[in-house]
Amino acid sequence: MDISKLPTVADLKNPVLWLSHANALSEAGISLVRHPPNFESIPSEIRTICHSQYHAVALMLVGYSLEVCLKAMILIKLGVDEFIRQEKNHFHHRLEELASFIPNLSIKEQAILRGLSHFIVWAGRYPDPGSMRLSNAVDVFEISEQHEINAKDIFDLSAKVMQYVQTVVDKLDR
Repeated sequence: MDISKLPTVADLKNPVLWLSHANALSEAGISLVRHPPNFESIPSEIRTICHSQYHAVALMLVGYSLEVCLKAMILIKLGVDEFIRQEKNHFHHRLEELASFIPNLSIKEQAILRGLSHFIVWAGRYPDPGSMRLSNAVDVFEISEQHEINAKDIFDLSAKVMQYVQTVVDKLDR
């Protein structure tokens, strides 16, 4: 790439660029989880709420990292031209659907992807999903409670998805 010129569509569809961005998002999410602020400047009666919202932002970043990584793998599989032709089919945040090509995802892993999709769409950005989608707020809690999802599960799935890139690349080499 010539960085002195405006990027082309093909430049911006470079899978390495997408995978690098996925890694940056993932590292940012991990950093937030490892180094939470103490919220001393926040009144004590709302610190717990702020703490939860802070972690929602971290989950949003992890969700975004998976979204970008999954779209990078679709890009690798399809190639730039076909990806561009099909781009509108992948122009969404439904991680479970984007990950449908990854074999052997457990019911719990699919639930994690469904839950993280909420954080990408609204739960990491807003305190509520909007009055028309109030049931989505309940869905986030039901998913995590029903499947007993914890941070380790989320980061294990994130690693599994990101490691699948190698399988996608290896299939191209055959």
